[in-house]
Amino acid sequence: MEDSDHPARILLVDDEDYLRNGVKRILQIEGFEVETAENGAEGIKKGTEFDFDVALLDLKMPDISGIEVLRMIRQARPNTICFMATAYASYETAVEATKLGAEGYILKPFTPDELIHNIEKGLQKRRLILEAERLKADREARLLELAFERSRLNTIINLLADGVLVINQFGEMVYYNPAALRYLDLDVILLAEEILEILPPEVKEIAQRMISKEKFEVMGESVQFKLSSNPDMFVEVTCSPIPDHDRKKIAGIVIVAKNITQFKEIEQLKSQFVSMVSHELKAPVAATIGFLDILLNPKMKLTDHQRSDFLNRSTARLRSLLTMVNDLLDISRIELNTVKREIVKIDLASLVQETVEMMQFEAAKKNITIKFSAGEIPFTIEADRLEIERVITNLMSNAVKYNKTDGEVLVSLKKKGAYIILEIKDTGIGLKPEEKNRLFSEFFRAKNEFTKSIHGTGLGLSIVKKTIDYYSGKIESESEYGKGTTFRVFLPEKILNK
Repeated sequence: MEDSDHPARILLVDDEDYLRNGVKRILQIEGFEVETAENGAEGIKKGTEFDFDVALLDLKMPDISGIEVLRMIRQARPNTICFMATAYASYETAVEATKLGAEGYILKPFTPDELIHNIEKGLQKRRLILEAERLKADREARLLELAFERSRLNTIINLLADGVLVINQFGEMVYYNPAALRYLDLDVILLAEEILEILPPEVKEIAQRMISKEKFEVMGESVQFKLSSNPDMFVEVTCSPIPDHDRKKIAGIVIVAKNITQFKEIEQLKSQFVSMVSHELKAPVAATIGFLDILLNPKMKLTDHQRSDFLNRSTARLRSLLTMVNDLLDISRIELNTVKREIVKIDLASLVQETVEMMQFEAAKKNITIKFSAGEIPFTIEADRLEIERVITNLMSNAVKYNKTDGEVLVSLKKKGAYIILEIKDTGIGLKPEEKNRLFSEFFRAKNEFTKSIHGTGLGLSIVKKTIDYYSGKIESESEYGKGTTFRVFLPEKILNK
């Protein structure tokens, strides 16, 4: 446990070297003591032998799954706060991990701020758990007064993220914490108040059925629903019977309410992604089939020019389809960390200059001027050349594609600390405020009167963002609708965490 003399001890179990080393460095900078394990077996050995404050466990590892590592650590060290880190979260694995005692999920790829926030949240719960154990020991050793212990216990329960509500066999409220009001859509309630009628209908039905049973049964019941006051929030409520002194009848019910909005959002995003992919693939396939049906129809009398036009259109549609498939594969490889990279030293100024020259032909079609400026100092980074070239090409292509006739693109390089900053500024159509928030989302494309004739997959900027994140960089954007957009890419000169 952390104090002024001993920093908090963190166990990191992950089979990805670059992630493990990067996270370790971030946590050490924050003052934590970090132990790492490169596989599940080593993670179990360290996690059961030593008492860590927090354990960060990868869900998928080649030898032993993160769920099994979680199970073993929680059996040996029940007070260690465990988080699952994964890009493959599903509701089923989330439920299983929660049952085994996981504090929550940290979805990959995560930012340093997200990581530190979750670690601090876990340490806070760890403090509460150890404080509760110390209170119990003090009570047994010093015979503390029951009222004092109850006050401390109430404080701990009130700080729990989950809602807790206890009712007796008559449906009267015995105890609740503040989270219960929020997750059960309740206003202020009073001790001994009959509350069955004001509970959400789904919870009321279960509670009434349990209370009406003549004999005590251990089995609890769970239900999931949206809050009527906040339709964006999903909660899972578990009702468990409390036995009387001889365990023959029900003395009451304890109701625990959890916020499962995050897990539902994961399921919804997965469904939306499948739907969007299907829609985007359907359009070019349907158009190509339509053109080919015309060409193959013997009743259609087409000129050579028309045949050539239909074939060119079919080819263009199929190329856009191939581009989309390649983009999807690139996103998948990045998220699964299966991209094969050849890390070399790159002269960024030369690479940008080559891209500028390559884009001149497209820019000339709209009489767009591209200007590139860089100082005399070297702009060298360590990265995969093809990946960085794709980042620059994508941003430059957008600056030309979404620009106005007779427009301008200003490209510059400069250094700031350990980072090289690539800035690409255009005088194009810009973005509306609500569009900027979705700029790096998969399949997002701004829709307005200026973009009707501009084709694209909506995946390019998402790939750019994921690539930059891999190199521990960042990307910023500024945009004003009707006036233009500026992108700033911050790339470290040396790979920080790989």
